[in-house]
Amino acid sequence: ISEGSYIFGWFVASYALMQFVCAPILGKLSDQFGRRPIILISLFGAGLDYLLMAFAPNLVWLFIGRVIAGITGANISAANAYIADVSAPEDRAKNFGLIGACFGIGFIVGPALGGLLGSYGLRLPFFVAAGLNLLNWLYGFFVLPESHAKENRRPFDWTKANPFAALSQLGKYPVVLGLTATIALERLAHDTLPATWVLYTTYRFRWTEFDNGLSLALVGIVYAIVQGGLTGRIVHWLGERNAIICGLSLGSLTFLAYGLSTRGWMLYVAIIFGSIGGIAGPAIQSLITKMVSATEQGAVQGIIASIQSIVAILGPLMATSAQSPIHLPGAAFLAASLLVALSALLAARSARSVVATP
Repeated sequence: ISEGSYIFGWFVASYALMQFVCAPILGKLSDQFGRRPIILISLFGAGLDYLLMAFAPNLVWLFIGRVIAGITGANISAANAYIADVSAPEDRAKNFGLIGACFGIGFIVGPALGGLLGSYGLRLPFFVAAGLNLLNWLYGFFVLPESHAKENRRPFDWTKANPFAALSQLGKYPVVLGLTATIALERLAHDTLPATWVLYTTYRFRWTEFDNGLSLALVGIVYAIVQGGLTGRIVHWLGERNAIICGLSLGSLTFLAYGLSTRGWMLYVAIIFGSIGGIAGPAIQSLITKMVSATEQGAVQGIIASIQSIVAILGPLMATSAQSPIHLPGAAFLAASLLVALSALLAARSARSVVATP
């Protein structure tokens, strides 16, 4: 079991590590060649990669497939830049929220579909994932137009494409640098959920697999509702800066409620009200795109995706280690509450020069 956990850990880490390395590269390539070719090539590559994993004869080939999946998955930088290209400034928070809603739906449907297909054959989920990616590629090839105007193209520079060099470029955008750090802290806190939720609820409330599945499904449902239906209206009403501060503050209180809950039903209440805190992410993305020139949207989105990827490796490790030495079941959530509170303060300080106009 321990050896299996060790291998699984490397599978998870390899995906995030490749996203960390490749997100700035794909983002910058999209600044030079356009968003469409980068998105299409990565989608086609992802489809072939899932076929590779479906036919993998051993763990080595499966591991290679996972590495390739991390590279193709780094296209989120080009996808977010595409959203910035085609959205009017006042609609960007709403449109980033729609992307968040799609992730929420995928959070519900993906694991359930994978588990169902896996019961008919371990390789079947990979074949279906390959088919879905290739169908997505066909849609993009025949329907998706280019969003990045040729006059806004910027030559690719390998010296600035690695994640560390790319991060240093944010110095010329002080607000963006502060908001990127805000994203990192918030994501670090958020990654306590998948790492410790089942351990926490099983130990403290004796929850069964059904209880945990139901609670995680609720997370996906309410997150999709807020991101897809409410984010645009709330951000338009409050303005990006106020929406960020309010969303992160509510997120901090939600983690605090998770850690201090004495009854299982309290977690469900916290999930529902805490989902409103999800307005912070799209508001941050919207504000960042307004601070960056049209020629650098892909590069900046690549930096953000890269930071989120490396945090995805560190977050679970920190969350699980927070449980043991303190001997407090909700320690990870209390630490997450503090991190999100700090991110709210950082966001308020970073964006204080931004006029919050609804």
